[in-house]
Amino acid sequence: MASIGNMWILEKNTPQQPGGLKQRVVSALLYCTGEMQQLHTHMQDKFFPLQLAECCLRGISRVILLNNPLSGALILAALLLESPWQALLGMLGLLASTCTAIILGQDCEEISTGLHGFNGMLVALLMGVFSSAGDWYWWLLLPVCLGGAATTFLSSSLAPVLGHWDLPVSVFPFNTVIVLYLACTGTSNPYFPNYPAQPPGAPASTNLTQLHVPQLLQGVVLGVGQIFACGTLGPSLLILGSVFLFSPILAVYALLGSGISTMAGLSMSVQHTFLYSGLSGFNGALGCMAVGVFYIFSWRTHLLSIANALLSAYTDIALSNLLGVVGLPASSWAATLTGTLVLLLTGKNLKEYRIPLEKVTSPEQNLRSHKQWSAANTNATDI
Repeated sequence: MASIGNMWILEKNTPQQPGGLKQRVVSALLYCTGEMQQLHTHMQDKFFPLQLAECCLRGISRVILLNNPLSGALILAALLLESPWQALLGMLGLLASTCTAIILGQDCEEISTGLHGFNGMLVALLMGVFSSAGDWYWWLLLPVCLGGAATTFLSSSLAPVLGHWDLPVSVFPFNTVIVLYLACTGTSNPYFPNYPAQPPGAPASTNLTQLHVPQLLQGVVLGVGQIFACGTLGPSLLILGSVFLFSPILAVYALLGSGISTMAGLSMSVQHTFLYSGLSGFNGALGCMAVGVFYIFSWRTHLLSIANALLSAYTDIALSNLLGVVGLPASSWAATLTGTLVLLLTGKNLKEYRIPLEKVTSPEQNLRSHKQWSAANTNATDI
């Protein structure tokens, strides 16, 4: 009888195992999405090298408006796949800016969440892209370290000023430092020579009248990768996957913004090489994503994100043509400026959807928090 009872218990429990396994898998996947706050809390009392690793991975993801160490790991893998030399430069710039923030005594929470690292990484990546000395030119490590440290000084100086209007420092330090560096070194510097930036509206070397739609669609995906100066499809898909891991809404906005920006470039007769390579798309992607990060998702903010993507795209074309005359890139000035202007909007119907900087998280979490707050207010009113 005991054996029969044991068999009955086994048969009773067997159907529950797949459900339990499914629940554990779903819980593990949900644990990896969003900001992974539980991991961040768990790392607080760990050894400094482990904390620094998490900080750096979050700093990598901050470049594309995320805050997730696994997303940072995926992006790092994409950079290694694209170019090990570029990955090395990016990590060195990230470490230089982060260590400078530690030495200056910046806020520990800001450092641990990567807020003082992403500008340094971007400066290092762009120095490598524009360097005409080729890969593994070790002298380039010197300006990479200095440029990364300089972004932290600029960020620390701008934070109190912009914080007065509840604005993020964003990538103002990166855009400033990279333009100053390229203007200082120029194209004929014997130690740090650079390629000149080409205006997107300049006549192409070969007359391309036929538009290749498959390449144009691929350029939309590459526009997401170009945020990290990745111009091939594999790394760009990995970067897009890292965005999806943090927030599916932001992944849709990244593609939407890149597509809108590509169409804007097409309407301005931008060189086809800029469209196919994604260089016309990344500012639009950042502009569209910025609204998704700093505003609660709604139909109004959705229209605002589309408008900001268009504004970023046309501003980028104008600045690229203007700065390209002297061989300088517009970088992400367009998305930075238009994104800041959007955050300064004071319309009543938009202001209520604006999220304070200290409460910004993933769009999904922002939306859930807003619904809970609205429900609580409704209940309080009824009482």
